[in-house]
Amino acid sequence: MFAGGFLTFFGYMLSPLSWWNDAFVNIPLALFFACAVSFFYKPAFNASFLVGYWITNVAGFVLMHKGGQRLLHESEKRYDLKTFGKDVLISLLYTVLIVTLIKLKVLEPLENALPSLTNE
Repeated sequence: MFAGGFLTFFGYMLSPLSWWNDAFVNIPLALFFACAVSFFYKPAFNASFLVGYWITNVAGFVLMHKGGQRLLHESEKRYDLKTFGKDVLISLLYTVLIVTLIKLKVLEPLENALPSLTNE
């Protein structure tokens, strides 16, 4: 039971469900990944940063799934390709949702959303 809770907690910390953790967990991990990749091929830094960030989100869903299974005493059930595909699909849909919200200007920097506080 402890292992299931442990996996679920760390999965939640990596998943996009905990949006506040990006600055403390996902971005540093993605940066580390990008630095490791760019050590061998410098032009790949930007792409590998994005891939590393996305991998942390998928890993979060996978860990939450496995932790939840252990908490519910379903540890004998294997994590198969179908379940992994489902976790990847959820991450892709989440990414599409975020990009759509940014393009529709629902999510934007605070200075664009708040009225101007300065007298110009």
